[in-house]
Amino acid sequence: MKKVVGLLAICIFLVTSSMAFAGGYTGGPIKAKLASEEIEGDFMTVWANNFADHMREWSDGKIDIAVYPYGTLGATGDINELAQLGVVDFVFSDYAWISSFVPQAQVLTLNYLFPTEQVPQVLDWMVKNGEFMPLMEKAFNKNGLVPLSVMFEGWQWLSSKDEVKSLEDMSKLKVRLMSSKLLVETYMAYGASPTPMSYGEVYSGLQMGLINAQVNPLFAIYSMKFYEVQNYLTQLHSEPFIGIPTANQKFFNSLTKDAQQEMLNFWREAIIPAGEWITARNASDKKKIQLAKPEIKIHELDDETVKQFKARAETVYPKFVELGGDGAQQILDAFRKDVNNAKKALNIK
Repeated sequence: MKKVVGLLAICIFLVTSSMAFAGGYTGGPIKAKLASEEIEGDFMTVWANNFADHMREWSDGKIDIAVYPYGTLGATGDINELAQLGVVDFVFSDYAWISSFVPQAQVLTLNYLFPTEQVPQVLDWMVKNGEFMPLMEKAFNKNGLVPLSVMFEGWQWLSSKDEVKSLEDMSKLKVRLMSSKLLVETYMAYGASPTPMSYGEVYSGLQMGLINAQVNPLFAIYSMKFYEVQNYLTQLHSEPFIGIPTANQKFFNSLTKDAQQEMLNFWREAIIPAGEWITARNASDKKKIQLAKPEIKIHELDDETVKQFKARAETVYPKFVELGGDGAQQILDAFRKDVNNAKKALNIK
């Protein structure tokens, strides 16, 4: 625990020390609300609070952002709508839930497109050098929103009551997913029976047998105690969990240019240190799960099985063009190009 806390302090220092304080804030007092998809202590809420602290310090206390953890302002779908309507000024959500409002964001749900290593570095390269992020900004803007960055929160893990070692085993699963038509299509391609369900309903759904599996990063599986009602954790190597800190467009446009730039600077410079923080946190939570439930079995699919899953996932890629809204083909092409260029730049095979 001390190592995790220490790493958090280092990451906060790295982020804040890397910012150019460019003359400070030139506007008047602002009070804003930020709704987080996750509970207190988990990634989105921790980094939302880091953001609020940074903006308060940078503006000499004039920009005051109140952070609302999961459940305080509604469920995962609700808070994205509140941001679109301007009831809250920011939302920190994921690529799947926000796709109800920005269907183009579903490109990030496509499985087996990211490399299995250096995902924060790949995202950092894409945001700063690629073609994908400007296209996403246009898609968000058309829906009254502004994406500030894309953040790695660790790899998704499949937790289940029954063991999963093959595609055939997926047919046993009634698996909870986030709300995305494309995610549903992907897990149907694997042979599972997917069920979108709100985050706060997952534990009871597993407990009551409405579902027998779910997909989330390790920190969520630990903090929400999903492992208590599951027997297996399986790494498919398929899907990094990605958060998108987002502002209401009308609110963002009302800010001074220096405040807008500082917000973008914070989130974009935080991609790599936040990725390092969550990697350490997930490793710690994995150990905590094993200590709390020694009988739980944790494993990763072998390379041959991954190839079979990947082949099924690839059959879903064309469906993004159908489900991804205006400009979906251009976004998909830019996304795949950016990932490949980032891998070359970073010497990733």
